[in-house]
Amino acid sequence: MSSVKEEIHAQITGALTGAVFPIDTPEKLIAAFPAGADTTCQVGDIKMTAGEAGTLLKESDFPFTSAKQVADIIVERAGL
Repeated sequence: MSSVKEEIHAQITGALTGAVFPIDTPEKLIAAFPAGADTTCQVGDIKMTAGEAGTLLKESDFPFTSAKQVADIIVERAGL
């Protein structure tokens, strides 16, 4: 069974499948999610929206060059 961290990571990368990289601003990143800031990743009781995840990012994180890079940073900073 995969960990919560792996599951959330997979959901983030899955949600960004159609995104065009590089993404150079937080606004463009949120817009790349299927439901924008309301896009939700959930595993059991742990739930995070793209809007909430976006608060974990810093200006220096941009530009992002892949969905994996976005997911790596979010799960790391979320402390999952």
